[in-house]
Amino acid sequence: MQLKNNFEKTIVIALLFVGGILVSLPFIWMILSSLKTDKEVLSIPPTLFPQDPTFQHYIELFQNLNFDVYLVNTLIIVFFSMFGLLFNTMAGYGFGKFQFRFKETWFIIVLITMMIPGQVTMIPTYLILNEMELTNTMAGIILPGLIAAFNIFLIRQFMVTIPDDLIEAAKLDGAGQFYIFFKLILPLSKPILAVQAILTFIAAWNSFLWPLIIANDQSLYTLSVGLALLQDENVTNYGLQMAGSAFMVIPIVIIFLIFQKYIVEGFNVSGIK
Repeated sequence: MQLKNNFEKTIVIALLFVGGILVSLPFIWMILSSLKTDKEVLSIPPTLFPQDPTFQHYIELFQNLNFDVYLVNTLIIVFFSMFGLLFNTMAGYGFGKFQFRFKETWFIIVLITMMIPGQVTMIPTYLILNEMELTNTMAGIILPGLIAAFNIFLIRQFMVTIPDDLIEAAKLDGAGQFYIFFKLILPLSKPILAVQAILTFIAAWNSFLWPLIIANDQSLYTLSVGLALLQDENVTNYGLQMAGSAFMVIPIVIIFLIFQKYIVEGFNVSGIK
């Protein structure tokens, strides 16, 4: 019986290893190709490892193609998106633990907005921002992404699982609402906040369509828009495109590795609930 279990375990591990290699192969190819010279990228037969590794493509992204400007813009959007996540957490906490008039009605309205595709609301959002004279500004890019109905919904579902007695005990000890939220609720919410943080980061880091619509000036473009421009202007320079793509993907991988423990814990909590 033990031998059979070991054999099955070996088969599963082997399948996972092969599957992992197949899934990772495009990513590995992209990284290695970004380090190749222009001639080697187009060589037939293709080579896996670069014969003469170079960072010239990465240097060119920042020296000649304004990727430094796109990076700063993207980091600004990421920063304010994380700031917006705090507002979403407060809203989820309010829906989960506070009682007020029309609470369920407002929550249903929040849920309804999740059912409407984002592309549908882009035109009215653009018109509102245009009336406020916020088009072609960083504020116009940031504001619509501060609040996300999905974040509020998911956080509210988690807040419901926190015992009310814990909050009441804190109130009896003289703790105020802000103290309870920042010192009690947020530490308890690390698993769900980790999931929300990485999803928010990915959405902000990959923001493409809205910045493209709202901004006319290239100085306001994000990395995703810059990468699209790179592909249009350098159709045959595959090494440069691979470098741009790698620069977009690597930070997401790093963020995932940092938050991996909390992400898995957050999904386990959601599954148990």
